[in-house]
Amino acid sequence: MLCKAAIERSSAASSSARLAYAGGMANALPLFHLYGDPPDDQAFDFVHVETIASRSSIHDWTIRAHRHRNLFQILLIERGGGDMTFEAAHLPFAAPAAILVPAAIAHGFRFEANVTAGWVLTFTEDAAVALIDRASEALSRLRDLAAHPIVPINDEAELARLSALCAELSEEASLAREGYRVAMRGLLALIAVGVARLAASRARTGSVTLQPADATVAQLRALVEEFFRREHRLGFYAEKLDMTVDRLNDHVKRATGVTAGHLIRQRVLTEAKRQLVFTAAPIQDIAAELAFADPSHFARFFRKHTGTTPHEFRDHGA
Repeated sequence: MLCKAAIERSSAASSSARLAYAGGMANALPLFHLYGDPPDDQAFDFVHVETIASRSSIHDWTIRAHRHRNLFQILLIERGGGDMTFEAAHLPFAAPAAILVPAAIAHGFRFEANVTAGWVLTFTEDAAVALIDRASEALSRLRDLAAHPIVPINDEAELARLSALCAELSEEASLAREGYRVAMRGLLALIAVGVARLAASRARTGSVTLQPADATVAQLRALVEEFFRREHRLGFYAEKLDMTVDRLNDHVKRATGVTAGHLIRQRVLTEAKRQLVFTAAPIQDIAAELAFADPSHFARFFRKHTGTTPHEFRDHGA
């Protein structure tokens, strides 16, 4: 058994490591496992639940902009509110609501100090996908619906049900009784399905069905995430998927309402906006990192698709 002094030294070393990691990322968008902890790319079958206050209160109720490489988060806002950073946007939110944060999305929160209450549920998607097909569909649907991350909850009974599920999930995690991992997966699936239904009912179609994600679109998104920094040509991705450019564009358009080329351009724009808002990197360096031949080419691309120049976007911080 470790003595008290050894435990204190270990804790101090761990804290110093976390601070050193965060400090080293000061000029970029930090990548964390849970907020403040170094990333864990090997995380698998991971489910974590905590109250909003437990982490945010020790950071002055402010969670600065950061990313998680492989974690999805659902926040349940039971009381209070605040505002969030979601990529380059700033969005207000108020209870009762759910907030969806997919993996790799830049996000941060400023909560109403000593007022906001609720839960933060963090998980690797495999934790629920392995349960049943319907859970997998719900999680896939959540990724799509998270383009608009704030989901108002207008039904008091549904809020009470989700709050009770989160509390039960927390109890299972803390007590670690026999079968608790299976129980946690089941509770996660119920929460995911419940929030997906709320998000779907908010969507323009008014549909509450949970449609399975299109496999080709999912493959394209994964390829774009891997290669977008050096490859913008649609033909490159079509070849990887063993499809013609026209066939890929038509397929993605039917599945998502936008072309495959649009998905590629939006991913490049998202990264450009991140770099402009969250770093002080020179614009010519951002252009080079995103595989543009020169800064003027990057500026034309950015203005065409946003209506503003990179300098103007950075100056307005929007």
